[in-house]
Amino acid sequence: MKTTIRNALAAEAEAIGFARMRVTSPGAVPRIAERLRAFLAAGRHGQMDWMAERTHWRGNPAALWPEARSVIMLAELYTPDHDPLQALRQRDRAAISVYAHGRDYHDLVKKRLKRLGRWLLEREPGHEIKVFVDTAPVMEKPLAEAAGLGWQGKHTNLLSRDLGSWFFLGAIFTTLELPLDKPETEHCGSCRACLDICPTNAFPRPFQLDARRCISYLTIEHKGPVDPELRALMGNRIYGCDDCLAACPWNKFAQAGTEMRYRGIVDAPPLEELAALDDAGFRARFSGSPIKRIGRDRLVRNVLYAIGNSGKSRLADTARRLVDDPDEAVADAARWAVHRLMHRD
Repeated sequence: MKTTIRNALAAEAEAIGFARMRVTSPGAVPRIAERLRAFLAAGRHGQMDWMAERTHWRGNPAALWPEARSVIMLAELYTPDHDPLQALRQRDRAAISVYAHGRDYHDLVKKRLKRLGRWLLEREPGHEIKVFVDTAPVMEKPLAEAAGLGWQGKHTNLLSRDLGSWFFLGAIFTTLELPLDKPETEHCGSCRACLDICPTNAFPRPFQLDARRCISYLTIEHKGPVDPELRALMGNRIYGCDDCLAACPWNKFAQAGTEMRYRGIVDAPPLEELAALDDAGFRARFSGSPIKRIGRDRLVRNVLYAIGNSGKSRLADTARRLVDDPDEAVADAARWAVHRLMHRD
């Protein structure tokens, strides 16, 4: 009976739009508490203080909801239909992480999770569910590995032999006990592609990340000015970074993404266009996009770093207009960009 409902649930997940579903137990990741403690003790979380909060839940999914008996892990594809690294060659345009080109995945994935959860509860009355998409103290990647969706590669992101790197994760905790899938094992071998391509050397060693050097962290999570040494390495990346994902050879087996709402809001807009945004213009431009979470000031700060790295002296006037910006990080970035453009070797 449990196998029947599990198989029916997988079929329904696929019908709803998920690429794959696997099941694990809340207690299947006993080592994550130790790994989390070491990560935090080394300060590698940078300004992400939320990672140090509620560690008793983050490091132990079974403690988050003791009544849960199963964790249903789901993969949602957003595979790009273009070369994600192409924008890096357009120095006067903004390189934006593929996942942020369209609608906010939090909204789309959560709706699908709730729909699948309702389907399950209709067939298994008396049970309960809780759904999570990257906004609660749930470490989705270790749980997804334990469920067999993929493995955490040397870049610490999840990847799969037939899904590649380009997918979001969602989780449904439930009081229903379901048959468990086998964990996935690591298939990186001797490959170093993701480590070697990283512009800022954010990986102290394979399978370890120092977020303080990661461009995704610097452009999205880091508040205030970025270290000048790192600014020069950010290129024209103004929201996130896809280098380590794009370099992975397993992506040649990746399935195509079918959710068109993950595309179309932004592509690679001109830097001078983004630098001119005020708060109202920013909110209008990025309504519905995950980019909205960082606000106008942080986005424009990032854009000014990109302008400084562009090598395009014509953009110096764009930066000059912001040297007295009310936000000190923006003003500092503008001054840095002007100096860098005017003092090129």
